[in-house]
Amino acid sequence: MRIVDIREKTVSIASPIANAYIDFSKMTCSVVAVITDQVRDGKPVVGYGFNSNGRYGQGALMRDRFLARITEADPDTLIDKEHNNLDPFAIWKALMTNEKPGGHGERSVAVGTIDMAVWDAVAKIEGKPLYRLLADRYRNGVADDKVWVYAAGGYYYPGKDDTKLQDEMRSYLDRGYDVVKMKIGAAPLADDIRRIEAVLKVVGEGRRLAVDANGRFDQQTAIAYAEALRPYNLFWYEEAGDPLDYALQAELANHYELPMATGENLFSHQDARNLLRHGGMRPDRDFVQFDCALSYGLVEYMRTLKVMEDMGWSSRRVVPHGGHQMSLNIAAGLHLGGNESYPDVFQPFGGFADGIRVENSYVGLPDIPGVGFEAKSALYAVMRELGEG
Repeated sequence: MRIVDIREKTVSIASPIANAYIDFSKMTCSVVAVITDQVRDGKPVVGYGFNSNGRYGQGALMRDRFLARITEADPDTLIDKEHNNLDPFAIWKALMTNEKPGGHGERSVAVGTIDMAVWDAVAKIEGKPLYRLLADRYRNGVADDKVWVYAAGGYYYPGKDDTKLQDEMRSYLDRGYDVVKMKIGAAPLADDIRRIEAVLKVVGEGRRLAVDANGRFDQQTAIAYAEALRPYNLFWYEEAGDPLDYALQAELANHYELPMATGENLFSHQDARNLLRHGGMRPDRDFVQFDCALSYGLVEYMRTLKVMEDMGWSSRRVVPHGGHQMSLNIAAGLHLGGNESYPDVFQPFGGFADGIRVENSYVGLPDIPGVGFEAKSALYAVMRELGEG
């Protein structure tokens, strides 16, 4: 059993949308195919992965450092003999050979993308959906058969007035979502409050609306927004300040007693530990949004979940960023609190399997081996071109 090839390509997910910090007019992502010598249904098993939106494609890093570490490794060192399968932990260790501690930046995205493809291959070799494999190995076989999701959107867009924003949010409700999220911070506070009130007229109450500042605010602005947002009793107030400014987050907690969320731009279990130690996050109400595809993959994600457990946090307080099927499998298999969803943007990478409806803000998973990419036809068309071409 061995990996015979790893292929990567960069694809565009460009869009004219913007959040408070960046626009997506030149956004890309990496797609990876891990080709194995195992055969199922007459075809070689191929594992696929891609990185979440907001970070660009990592092809150069993969080609320069990471891919060769796998293809040049002794294949026997990458095998999980207990399960007669590839060993994601050994593969991860090979990927990180000669990498110094720290430096959790773009390399965490490159490794996370490859790691996703490895886990997809592992589950396919075992003949199980990934979430079932995770539950069987790490949760005594107990999985969630459906996962809570919310609809992320509400981006700034040229010519998008309050009426169009309302139409967008209404469309999410019509598709089965109970909670929606919108962007704030790219407009003055008064304008954002007007936008929020326009959305509330559609969703009905604050607990059905989350807002996301994408790290835009300094401490004074973050607190000013907190005071203005408090009367609306929102679902959460997300990433007010720079993701590494734990002091800002801790001080904000002194001014905003309602739920907050952050963590999508933290890339290691050490980062997660520092956030929970120093960021004033409250395990009874706040959410963390660590994204495996951006943070060294599922191998590292399990270390992060262990850090949380050791610090008294339930895995149910984790609602990953990214809106993709990998996080959906982790949520179902490792008992997370839910998953982000992108019903319209970042296609074909956003969204879940074809034909599976959102019902009361819950979504199921396809009963096929692996992550389930093959059940999302538009996405699989991109992946298959790489893996089988």
